[in-house]
Amino acid sequence: MDLTTKYLGLTIKSPLVPSASPLSRNLDMAKELEDHGAGALVMWSLFEEAITAEAESMVRFLHQQDTGFAETSTGFLPDFPDFAGAQEQYLEQLQRLKAALDIPVIASLNGVTPSGWVGHAKVLEEAGADALELNVYYIAADIEQSGAQVEERYLSLLRDLRSQVALPINMKLSPAFSSVGHMVKQMAAAGANGVALFNRFYQPDINIDNLRLQPTLHPSTSAEALLAMRWIALLHGRTELSLGATGGVHTAADAIKLLLAGADVVHLCSALLAKGPAYLANIREGIEAWMGEQGFASVEDFRGRVSALSVPDPAQLERANYVNILDSYSFSSGVMV
Repeated sequence: MDLTTKYLGLTIKSPLVPSASPLSRNLDMAKELEDHGAGALVMWSLFEEAITAEAESMVRFLHQQDTGFAETSTGFLPDFPDFAGAQEQYLEQLQRLKAALDIPVIASLNGVTPSGWVGHAKVLEEAGADALELNVYYIAADIEQSGAQVEERYLSLLRDLRSQVALPINMKLSPAFSSVGHMVKQMAAAGANGVALFNRFYQPDINIDNLRLQPTLHPSTSAEALLAMRWIALLHGRTELSLGATGGVHTAADAIKLLLAGADVVHLCSALLAKGPAYLANIREGIEAWMGEQGFASVEDFRGRVSALSVPDPAQLERANYVNILDSYSFSSGVMV
């Protein structure tokens, strides 16, 4: 079976792309992902806050150690130039991955400030990344900020980056925009090469024993992929951007549905973290077996077959689906008499 697809202007051997996760920190695991069918690999996210905090710590604990302590010998302090910070470690791993793998390596950047986004993106491009994924994790908590202002925050960032780097840029979007389709259209005009739908905004929890907020991490479920499936089906054929589906891909069936909707690639994370890199082969083999049963020789033969442009009733992707589900609901035996 021919699983070849195009993504962000790159021709890759498979639509299965492991998303940003700790798996990319381990060279052996990255090689295993490639061996089991990954078409490309997204590295873990490089956070601007981590780099900034690290730099500030260096200034405090290394450069300013002798302030007020004349007897302190600088010979007892670490050699600062030899210390590999978060960015240096990221760049070194990027170069190791590029040397060891034949598939494209996509850097993931999670920034805060305009200068941080641009500066780190340039460094990642110089280090040899094949593409850049922008993981814009922004909670619009300011009630004085309009939706248009929130959108402009994303678009301004994209325009700034496009003017500075030539790498293919993939924008990882939230589903919270009032008009997802229009936002994708604006992303294309601002210079994006693709979008990933959708970013998972991890929610804090409340500890009812100590009355404090606490961070939580819940793995995705297959049901979460339906949100991306709907929007990819609506966007397929209406944008030139690459469409990546992320969140909730746990089985071959999940991946097949997203490809039928029109996805160029499907990203995997939770399933691989839970079951290991070898599980990727299980999903790939499931797709190939289904293709054989359906008589498809390549991914291109069925991509978008169930998009809004192809189904007999596109309204099923919109309000009609809501109405039909509610009308068809039946109560369990004994609930109503």
